[in-house]
Amino acid sequence: MKLKEILSGVAVSAPFDGEIEITDIAYDSRKAIEHTMFVCLTGARTDGHIFAPNAYEAGCRVFLCEKQIDVPSDALVLHCGDTRAALAVCSGNFFRHPDRELALIGITGTKGKTTTAHIIKTVLESAGIKTGIIGTVGAAFGDVQLATVNTTPESYELQKLLRMMCDAGCKAAAIEVSSLGLKFHRVDGMHFAVAVFTNLYPDHIGTNEHASMEEYANWKKQLFRQCALAVVHTDDPFGAEIAAECSCPVISYGAQETAAYRLLDVQQIRRDRLLGVEFTAVSDRGEDTYFVSLPGAVNALNVLAAIAVAEHYGVTVQQMKEGLRAVFVKGRGEVVPTDTDFSIIIDYAHNGVSLQSMLETLSAYDHNRIIALYGSVGSRTQIRRRELGLVSGAMCDLSILTSDDPDFEDPAAIIKEIAASVEEAGGKHVDIPDRGEAIRYALSIAEPGDILLFAGKGHEEFMKVRGEKLPFSEKKVIFDWLAAQK
Repeated sequence: MKLKEILSGVAVSAPFDGEIEITDIAYDSRKAIEHTMFVCLTGARTDGHIFAPNAYEAGCRVFLCEKQIDVPSDALVLHCGDTRAALAVCSGNFFRHPDRELALIGITGTKGKTTTAHIIKTVLESAGIKTGIIGTVGAAFGDVQLATVNTTPESYELQKLLRMMCDAGCKAAAIEVSSLGLKFHRVDGMHFAVAVFTNLYPDHIGTNEHASMEEYANWKKQLFRQCALAVVHTDDPFGAEIAAECSCPVISYGAQETAAYRLLDVQQIRRDRLLGVEFTAVSDRGEDTYFVSLPGAVNALNVLAAIAVAEHYGVTVQQMKEGLRAVFVKGRGEVVPTDTDFSIIIDYAHNGVSLQSMLETLSAYDHNRIIALYGSVGSRTQIRRRELGLVSGAMCDLSILTSDDPDFEDPAAIIKEIAASVEEAGGKHVDIPDRGEAIRYALSIAEPGDILLFAGKGHEEFMKVRGEKLPFSEKKVIFDWLAAQK
C-alpha cells in the first residue's frame, strides 16, 4: 500500500513521498524490516524511539514518531502529536477498515465483558450469523483460535484480526473494550454497530492504569460516542448516566420496571455437578424463560444484554435458547466436567471484588463446604492481597493459599501477607506455594457436596516466574490427578 494511503487522516510534520510502497506496519522494532513503517510508541516500561536504530539496521527506512530519533539521514522521519492515535488511524487504513464490513459489538464494564461477549457470539451463531470474538481469553472465529496480549489488543493487532474475520466470512464481531484500550487509542476511529455497558466498580486505579475512579469512568463513556446503538445496564448508576448522555438510541436492561429488557424470577440451579441460572426476560415481545449453564445470578444480566443485542439482529427466542445451551466461557465461572461427587470451578477472580462476587454466587447453591484456592500476582499492590484474604477468610470454609504469577517476588512472602488477612477475618488456611501441589491437595480433601473454587488463573495456561512464562494448566493438573485415582 502507498504511504499516502496509510497516512491518510494523520497530520505529520513535513511533506513526504506518498508513492513509497509499504508492505507492513510495525511498532516492535524486531518486526520492522525493509519496506515497513516503524511507529515509535512510548509505553509504561519501554520507549519505541530508543529502538529506532535497531529497526533501521534491519532495513526499515520510514519512521513515525513523537520525539527525535537517532537514524541516518536517508531515513524518512515523520513526526506527529500522538503515535498511538496515529497507529490506530494507519492500521485502519492499512487493513481497509474492516469495521465497515462487520457489525462490531463492543462490550465494556468492570465485570462481565468476557462472559457477555461469549454469550453474544454463541447466540448470534445459533442464528447463522458467523461471529468472531476478541478479548481476555484471546481471539476466535470459525475453527481459528489465537492468543492475544491485552483484553483489547493494540490497534494494529485489532484491525488485523478483524480483517482476518472479514476474509473468513464473519458478519459480526464481539469485542471486549477495556477502559485502557480506550485510553490508549486502540479502538480510535472504529465504528461500533452496538456498544454494551455491564457495570462499573473501582478497579484499574494506579500506576500505568487510571489516575482516579473519575478518569476510569470517563474513558468507559468514550465507547458510547463511537456507536450506533447502546445497550446499557441501567440498574447501575453509571449506566443510567451513560444512557442519559447518549446521542444514539439506547436499549436499557436490568431488574427495574423501566428497563426495556427486564429480569424476573432469577433462580440458581444445581444439576448434578453443574451450576446454572434460570430466569424470565420481559420485553415488548412478551415473557420468555431462559437457562444458561453458567453459575451466578449476575449471568442472568449478561444473558439479558445478549438477548437485547440478538433481538436487534433478528434472532428468534428458540434460536437464543439453543445458543444458550452451547455457551461455554473458558476460565469464567467454568464448571470442570468430572464424575466426582463435588464440583470444581475455575474462575479468573483475582481481586477482592471479583472473588467476593464469585463466592457469593457459589454460596447460593446447595453445598457442603466451599474451598477457595488462590494466590496474588507479584509486584502488585498489597491492598489487593489484603482484600483477597479478608474476603476468603470470611466466606470460605478453607482457603488454600498458593502461587499466582509471583514473577520476581517470593511466593512464600506473598502467601504470608494474604494469610494474615485470612486469619484477621477468622478464616482457616493451608499454605502450599506450588500451585500444582496445592490443586492436588484440594482434590484429595474434597468431600461430597463440596465446591472447589480455583481462582486467579482462569483461562491462563502459564505461570509467570522470574520474568518467564512457564507452561501451567489447572485443568491438566485436575484431570491427571483424577485419572491417577482410577
